[in-house]
Amino acid sequence: MPAGFGVVLDRQTRVLDGGRVLLGGSPRRALKLSPAGVAAFRRLRADGYVTDERTGRLARRLVDAGVAHPRPPVRGDADVTVIVPVRDRAESLSRCLAALAGADVVVVDDGSVDPAAVAAVVARHGARLLQRPVCGGPAAARNTGLAALADSMAELVAFVDSDCVPSPGWLDRLAGHFADPAVVAVAPRIVPVLAAGAGRTLGAFAAARSPLDLGPDEALVRPGGRVSYVPTAALVVRRTALDRFDEALRYGEDVDAVWRLIAAGGVVRYDPSVTVAHAEPATWPAWLRRRHLYGTSAGPLARRHPDRLAPLVLSPWPAAVAALLLARRPLPATAAGVVAAARLASKLRADGLPPSLAAPMIAEATAATLTGAGRAVTQLALPAAVALTAGRPRRLATLAALVAAPALRDWLRLRPSLDPVRWTLASIADDLAYGTGVWRGAVRARTARPLLPATPRTSGGSPAG
Repeated sequence: MPAGFGVVLDRQTRVLDGGRVLLGGSPRRALKLSPAGVAAFRRLRADGYVTDERTGRLARRLVDAGVAHPRPPVRGDADVTVIVPVRDRAESLSRCLAALAGADVVVVDDGSVDPAAVAAVVARHGARLLQRPVCGGPAAARNTGLAALADSMAELVAFVDSDCVPSPGWLDRLAGHFADPAVVAVAPRIVPVLAAGAGRTLGAFAAARSPLDLGPDEALVRPGGRVSYVPTAALVVRRTALDRFDEALRYGEDVDAVWRLIAAGGVVRYDPSVTVAHAEPATWPAWLRRRHLYGTSAGPLARRHPDRLAPLVLSPWPAAVAALLLARRPLPATAAGVVAAARLASKLRADGLPPSLAAPMIAEATAATLTGAGRAVTQLALPAAVALTAGRPRRLATLAALVAAPALRDWLRLRPSLDPVRWTLASIADDLAYGTGVWRGAVRARTARPLLPATPRTSGGSPAG
């Protein structure tokens, strides 16, 4: 990690055993520090930033493990070109370009019905305009913009959708991350802006669970992690790292591009301290239709990234405990949990780590398996599950609890301005819309991968799920 970078622990990281063990990251892990590492860790925490080679090496290890995050300096001298794809929506484009005032901006008109209106807005804001004769979709429009930069000396390229409004200074703050040569892309937080006329239920739900809003916690982006992808609604990329988007993907082209950057060895970061506003649908039909269309990307993405689209990740012991609990077998479930915790405690002890971590880690993994199973059933198999439990009240009650668990967990975590009943119903409708899209995309792509669970070694996370 370069000298001068600040480093802070992730808010979920626990410091144990006098600073010799750190528990955190995603997936969660325990890191044991050597005596020299403990000394460097204490200096790093006391200073708050990298001061020498030793603290730099430790900072890199902590950041790569996801137990800590960098605090780069603000950088106002970065050479950045912003590409804005658009198709009509002249009023939204005007608001976007006003927020980008002072930046080098290229607007790509992707076959607008009224190209003159778009051209007038672009001219008024002093941006450059590229026009495509027919609509090719977001990937094609961004590729047109990238091709126009072939001879450019710009170090960075930023992608901003025309219905987004970046906050002041957003580019300078994100560009600081690129002082780390390992970083190839950085995304801000996409915060929802509710359209006029949106009802109270939709408004409260959208404010808390927009599929583009990845939350307030910064993260290292990687498949299977807490943040497994970032959208290109707003994204800054090292220009030499990305050649083009896959134009065969109408949805999910941004997920594919980010995963290709990571597969090539690059570091992608999510920095929610920088925000970009994004307009949300105003009606439930529009909202659910968007969720359905997002789901259709799962099949084509599974063809390109076969190990990254599982709807549920099943580790053997937590899955066994969860299955026994769902079968209403509390004593065998407890016994399985005890055995799992004992096995993990033995492994932790052999690695020189506190065995007391085992029980809470198994409990956490079991809870995650149950809520993950609830969401997967809701999205992909709810009609079949209801049919199988029809006429069996106890099993139907278990299914209802399983389906409600993810929504209630989110309600407790997010504290939306909506009562739990309406929140749960809205969450189920949202999951069903997304799930029908997953089925549609999987059938069209002729792959079952987005419909089947995976083990931790082969999982990656579901986009916008």
